[in-house]
Amino acid sequence: MSTFPSDAEPGGGFDADDWDRLPAFTGALATLDDVQARRAIFSLADTQNGRPIDMPLPQPVIWWSEDGDQAAIAVQAEAHDSDEGETMEVLGLILPDGEGAVALLEDVDLVDDTDPTWRDLVAAAVGDETGDEG
Repeated sequence: MSTFPSDAEPGGGFDADDWDRLPAFTGALATLDDVQARRAIFSLADTQNGRPIDMPLPQPVIWWSEDGDQAAIAVQAEAHDSDEGETMEVLGLILPDGEGAVALLEDVDLVDDTDPTWRDLVAAAVGDETGDEG
């Protein structure tokens, strides 16, 4: 996993109010060159019939990871078929700290940025440095 680029803030992270500045990878399947150039989170080579998923990106999500629920932003969405004919819908995610992650669409809830659970998860992940300091 790699840190996704961001012109707005070194490290590429986000908070609950600036997530929409993250660049999305849309309209094509990502290649290894795209991942190495940090334009995309992942590239899948051992699949068939790969295609972009038509969905608005960037998209706030709650990811049910092995480490517990996490706030993230989906910035890449692709569907790929396995050799067994099963379709995997795969998302490239950016976590609040700027790290990239890959998740199946079935392992996330699509939310909007007003969702209180998502906002709480973002706040917990970024800590107090983005809080109001009057």
